[in-house]
Amino acid sequence: MTRKIVVLDPITPQTADRMRELLPAGLALEHATSRDAGHLRQIVADADYLVSGQVAVDKELLAAARQAKLLHKWGVGVDNFDLEAARAQGITVARTTGSNARPVAEAALGLTIALLRNLAWGHSSLRSGEWRPMSLPKASYSLFGKTVGIIGFGAIGQNLARLLRPFGGRILYNKTRPLSPEEEAEQGVAFASVAEILREADVVSLHCPLTPQTRGMIDRAALRTMKPTAVLINVARGGVVIESDLAEALKAKEILGAAMDVYEEEPTPPSNPLLALENVVCTPHIAAMAADSFVPTISQMFGNIDRFNRGEPVAEADFVC
Repeated sequence: MTRKIVVLDPITPQTADRMRELLPAGLALEHATSRDAGHLRQIVADADYLVSGQVAVDKELLAAARQAKLLHKWGVGVDNFDLEAARAQGITVARTTGSNARPVAEAALGLTIALLRNLAWGHSSLRSGEWRPMSLPKASYSLFGKTVGIIGFGAIGQNLARLLRPFGGRILYNKTRPLSPEEEAEQGVAFASVAEILREADVVSLHCPLTPQTRGMIDRAALRTMKPTAVLINVARGGVVIESDLAEALKAKEILGAAMDVYEEEPTPPSNPLLALENVVCTPHIAAMAADSFVPTISQMFGNIDRFNRGEPVAEADFVC
């Protein structure tokens, strides 16, 4: 009997075909063509397995998926899933642990350099027909020798730390359970509180999950403790930063700049004030997207679904609830 996987993100037919090439036997795949709530409820009605990357999976959508037994994250963060509703409905939740660690770390480094050196601004101004090398929107700084603070030191944060070593600066990190002194020495990092990172770092890079404790953590008060020459990088989750506070801090030049790949509301509307600021680099939640990680990630996800389909548990490292 063939079981149906429904991908809730509106992927292209080409992406769907690539995914079908990796499907284990006994599984078929369909996908959304829009984010419309009615459309999503319709396509999950006969789904056995649900897959979502950026689309929110709430109680109402789960209720429409009457026969679904597994909800799999295409990625790592499950803050867009209603886990309580999934448990109540007897739906197992899993994710692709570690699948995006290197791509997101690389993106964070790229955003940092693009922001510090005004590269994204230069690209945008040149495409608009302007040649403005002597009228930069803010001072350009090198990353070399700078202090970088990494808030959230899981797989992504640790990969970023490795990428930063050749730049010769100090690397501070914060996580719930600090590393041992031996691990810190091996990775070339030092533990610091969030307050210390905000106060001391030239680059503050966010890699923490969105939880009740981290929601709104970077507000106007927090931003005012940063150096006026410091920049903020957010490739974690939009809700960690209060965007209106960040926009006001940037306008007031309380910090030098910010780079954002994630937003409080996604898709973020064109009216988001951050999009109008020249000391901001914005990308549409693409930090995890790398063509050469597609096959390993999909294979990891389909492997879990295949095991579940055969009556076996998903990989322990990928199990959420």
